[in-house]
Amino acid sequence: MSQTKKLKVRVTLFCILVGIVLATAAVVTDHWAVLSPHLEHHNTTCEAAHFGLWRICTKRIPMDDSRSCGPISLPGEKNCSYFRHFNPGESSEIFEFTTQKEYSISAAAIAIFCLGFAIVGTIGVLLSLGKKRDYLLRPAAMFYAFAGLCIFVSVEVMRQSVKRMIDSEDTVWIEYYYSWSFACACAAFVLLFLGGLALLLFSLPRMPRNPWESCMDAEPEH
Repeated sequence: MSQTKKLKVRVTLFCILVGIVLATAAVVTDHWAVLSPHLEHHNTTCEAAHFGLWRICTKRIPMDDSRSCGPISLPGEKNCSYFRHFNPGESSEIFEFTTQKEYSISAAAIAIFCLGFAIVGTIGVLLSLGKKRDYLLRPAAMFYAFAGLCIFVSVEVMRQSVKRMIDSEDTVWIEYYYSWSFACACAAFVLLFLGGLALLLFSLPRMPRNPWESCMDAEPEH
């Protein structure tokens, strides 16, 4: 592999590493979406919520003159609980419906697949550091691209889950916005998927320039 290709591979791997960090942060944090309830004029406090793949946190926030609930960063009494299907015995009213349970299970499971693919890809990259093992970068690149696709599907499932909660008449939530964990997941998709494709292209041998030159003959160029 030429020095130019090595530099491109290193830059791409750095971008992929940032994507893995962002994907991990998105999976383990609880700020994918923030929900606000319907407010009455006589309310002195409101209960906003933010949630991720594993648990939901509600917070009682004092209301000001603007009659708006939030932002979620304001101080208030906070209560977090894991979703019922992961931790039997604990209840979460917002996820008491079967459809929401299925959405949450699907998003969490797909996100775990994302981290699994990223780990396998990283193992392939580490093994490729040995002499004459550059070919291992190609399957590693595919695993990174698969990881990016998985986190994208998880993001879309979560987005549909939030939309169903807002549209449902059985929940008190009428407003929502996506928070920084959701942004981390979207950025991770871009870095992992595009980084995986770029790594695959950079790790391919140079195509022969002459009809009588094979790919193996064309590989070394210093």
